[in-house]
This record gives sequence, C-alpha cells and structure tokens, in this order.
Amino acid sequence: MSGDSSLSSAEVVLGFLEEAEPWRLLSPQFPSKVGGKPAWLRQTGLPSPAELECEICRLPMAFLLQCYTCNASRCFKVLRSQLPRKNEFYPYDPPPEDEPPSDPEPDQSVLSVSGVKLCWVCGCPGNKACSRCHTVTYCGKHHQTLHWKDTHKRECCNQEASIVTTSTFLFPESELVTEPEEKEDEKKEDTKEAEEEEASVDCHSVAETLAETDLEEMAMHETEDNKVFQRFKKRIAPEPHQVVRYSREGRPLWVMPQLLNSLRVDSTGASIDWGTLAVYTCSASCNHDDQYCPEFIWKQDFSSDPHTD
Repeated sequence: MSGDSSLSSAEVVLGFLEEAEPWRLLSPQFPSKVGGKPAWLRQTGLPSPAELECEICRLPMAFLLQCYTCNASRCFKVLRSQLPRKNEFYPYDPPPEDEPPSDPEPDQSVLSVSGVKLCWVCGCPGNKACSRCHTVTYCGKHHQTLHWKDTHKRECCNQEASIVTTSTFLFPESELVTEPEEKEDEKKEDTKEAEEEEASVDCHSVAETLAETDLEEMAMHETEDNKVFQRFKKRIAPEPHQVVRYSREGRPLWVMPQLLNSLRVDSTGASIDWGTLAVYTCSASCNHDDQYCPEFIWKQDFSSDPHTD
C-alpha cells in the first residue's frame, strides 16, 4: 500500500466464515470455502504432487482456502482455475439452492468426469495406492504414512466402512461468504454518536496510561508506513471478523490474520502463521492451456518491532 490511493472508494468485497452443510462445499456448488479438501473446479490439468510441495521442506502442503469472484507457515502457493459457463464438467444452468435428492455419498477418492484419483489425506491428485488393500490412494509416501499411523493400519482390508472420513492433516472446513464493504459515509453515520460519547473518556485514559517520554518516542517512530497501516486498521475495524477482502479494481486479495483463529492453530512458529497474505492475479485472466495457473502471493509476518506492530 502507498498513500491514500490504496484505500480508494472502489467497491471492496469482504469474506466471512459460516458453517455449511457438506453438500454446499462440493465442486458442483462452486463453493468459496476455507479448510477441508480442495473442491477442484477443473477436473483436468490438476497440479502434480510435486507442484503442491513446500519449496523449503518438500512436504505436501495443506489446502487453506479457495475463492470464487466475478472475474475469475513457511510456504504458500496460489493456483487459479477458470472455466467458461459452457464446459464439460458442470451443467450450463446454475446449481439449485436447495439440497439435492439424497443420493449416495459422492466418491471423494476420484473426480467423477476425468477419473483423476485423489489422495485420501489431502484431496490432491494421487495415484499411489495402498499395497495391501488397493482401495485408498495417496499423493505420496508422506501422506500414506500419516494415514497408516492414524487409522488405516486398523482398517486396511477390513470390509466394514471406515468411520473416519477426514484426516487431522486438514484445516477445519467452513463456507466463505462475501458481502460488499459498507461505504464510508454509512459508517460515519453509524459511529458518529458512539465516537462522541467515547471521545472524552478515551482521551483521558490515554493521557493517564502513556507517560510523556512514551508519547515522544512514538512520535519519533511515526513513519509514513505506520500512518498508512493505521489508516488501514481504521478501515477494517468496523468488521473485525473479516478473513478476506478484495476489489476488482486491480488491488490484491488480502487474506487477513483473523482467519488463524478459525484454523485452530495455537503454536506460533510450529504451525501456519502470517501477518498478512496478499494475492496478485493477472488482470486479464490469462489462461495457460487449461491448466491450474500459479499466481503471486506476498506474505508479511508479524513484526517483533514494537513500533511496527
């Protein structure tokens, strides 16, 4: 961000988490979602297991979130997929809002149209089958070992259906719902009275809390970057539970750190963590031979500098 231009009046869409019925988070519903397994849009040209490994530790990466827009811890990757309305995978008409008839549970081990086999643990492409039962496939040895230790050692070659349907490797699954950000004028009307009531109390409490030397030190470290960051914090303050924000006017898609609360990751440094994630995509929605296209992601960590937090 630089200057006030980054906080222009262009419409911004905010994303919030909600619980949803499992059928709403399947590919035919075109879900925006967090956690669980990927709901692959295109059933061909999927990324290979090697493309979904961490660039540092080379272990398989966990699915974080996927978003649908009008226009198409140590390592993060972003993949874009887009389809014309008329395609080989889904009906031309939008999916119904009501729950479909109670058919048998969809087979999540394979993509129905393309036949691509999926890893039982992460839901990514994987054709490495268990050598004993040959009924479960994996993206690689790491996830096969993980599943074997967790439950498959007891269930392998067992005729009874497994009571465990998801892996502990996955993040908790939620629907990601979006709505336009409230305009600044509307916010002012809603908060004007509250601000007037709290103003005198806030000023008095700040004066009592901060010593004169603290105020001088803060003023010395008030850089332009800090000022922009404070304006951004003020902008997002009315909706503290937002986990995603984006605009179609050329600005990045922001993945907010509030999402970490819903992912139940409590061990900083030992698990996924970020201050801000910013995703940049091609403004022309260029397609690359019907493949999943990698996009640029910028990760900002929490700073240890008290003047930049």
